[in-house]
Amino acid sequence: MICPTCNFDNLPGCEQCYHCLHDLTQLDRPTAHDRVHESLLHDTVSVLQPRAPLTLSPGATVRQALRTMLDNDVGALPVLDESGRLVGIFSERDLLTRVAGIEGGQASRPVRELMTRNPETVRETDNLALVLHKMDSGGYRHLPVLRDGRLVGMISVRDMLRHVTRLCQRGGV
Repeated sequence: MICPTCNFDNLPGCEQCYHCLHDLTQLDRPTAHDRVHESLLHDTVSVLQPRAPLTLSPGATVRQALRTMLDNDVGALPVLDESGRLVGIFSERDLLTRVAGIEGGQASRPVRELMTRNPETVRETDNLALVLHKMDSGGYRHLPVLRDGRLVGMISVRDMLRHVTRLCQRGGV
């Protein structure tokens, strides 16, 4: 990175110039090179138009959760307490890792016993790069969307793929 003060050619990612100690942190910002990169850096979750969430109560049974997921073609359901606060998420992964193959009456167990507690979330105002980072680093395919701490929607990796595909079809890359 070239220092704007003394023109010294520093190593990429340096926080200050080796020669004159000029602060270089403001110069090392990601820049968009095409429509997809631009969208990831600047568009927020709201551009995905998160679908209204179908929710469960902690006392709902696994059977009820599975029926809701199948009937609505969704892979995860937020779990809300009596006051409407997000307390968990019940997903396909929970079905595979905590229910499948276990003997006994799993279908009648309440989801509170099998859900993922305190799930990772995003806000409507978060940029899409953060969403992708959370999905990738956590291995999540679904994220609840919050506004002022309240659940307002759900987004999935499928929503992200549709968005990027639309951008590419419009000459995004």
